[in-house]
Amino acid sequence: QVQLVESGGGLVQPGDSLRLSCVVSGRTFSRYAMGWFRQAPGKEHMFVAAISWSGDSTYYADSVKGRFTISRDNAKDTVYLQMNSLKPEDAAVYYCASGDVPSRSRDAYDYWGQGTQVTVSS
Repeated sequence: QVQLVESGGGLVQPGDSLRLSCVVSGRTFSRYAMGWFRQAPGKEHMFVAAISWSGDSTYYADSVKGRFTISRDNAKDTVYLQMNSLKPEDAAVYYCASGDVPSRSRDAYDYWGQGTQVTVSS
């Protein structure tokens, strides 16, 4: 079956960096777009970033543009989210998702990971 496994979360201070990874198995990774979403306590899932199957097209939420970078390595079946200049409001559980097209909508993705916690606190 299709599995998405995130890693790389943790506790960091404001201004620090983290790189999240998501390894996909059970489907041909290079054929699918990937997205990152996050959910803070008491809030809905929020779109963070998305990338096309080839990696040529990327999309970002305004709140992370210029600080976060999504990338993928199709040879490793892995998508990454490099997060720089982290702020307390970036704290959330981060989820990766796989779908046919890169989209800001959760409905576009048919498989999801279990999430990795990112905490930003001094």
